[in-house]
Amino acid sequence: MGKSPSKLTATDIKEIQDSTYFNKKEIQQWHKDFMKDCPSGALKREEFQTIYHQFFPNGDPSKFASFVFNVFDTDNDGYISFKEFISALSVTSRGSLDEKLDWAFKLYDLDKDGYINKKEMLDIVDAIYEMVGNMIDLPTDENTAEKRVNKIFGQMDRSGRGKLNKEEFREGSKCDPWIVQALSLEIPRSNEDK
Repeated sequence: MGKSPSKLTATDIKEIQDSTYFNKKEIQQWHKDFMKDCPSGALKREEFQTIYHQFFPNGDPSKFASFVFNVFDTDNDGYISFKEFISALSVTSRGSLDEKLDWAFKLYDLDKDGYINKKEMLDIVDAIYEMVGNMIDLPTDENTAEKRVNKIFGQMDRSGRGKLNKEEFREGSKCDPWIVQALSLEIPRSNEDK
């Protein structure tokens, strides 16, 4: 922002309001909470992973949190600023299904080439399985990351190219309740300030 991150200006708030689904009061509260947790005004990868560990204590969310961090960190500077945080939170918690699916596409498209190949999807699904640990009971045709990815590609990769473009991913995901449910990546606020 070019100025002290501890205070949001009226211009900052207006810009955030115009680009998110949050109102002024919500932005100010999120900023207060963000600054309490990140006094430097920037969230580091390790801190982000710690947040995920709190919500998934029975698994190992490190890999998945790192992938999500990369999507939040839109300027690729190694930190999540408040503006990056609130923008991603807006889409993941209040965005339309298409906005969430576009965001998820960015998560899965690890090399940012505009396609999701099987290896990229396997990396993400494997990270999700590691994160949830044994918290969920999976059907036998989805009880490994490989089986899940093969099932997804069987449904979505109609062209048989071995990769999905954004439209194939978006349309295929709408038919898959597991993916739609997984898109609710909302990060709950702490109860301390409520």
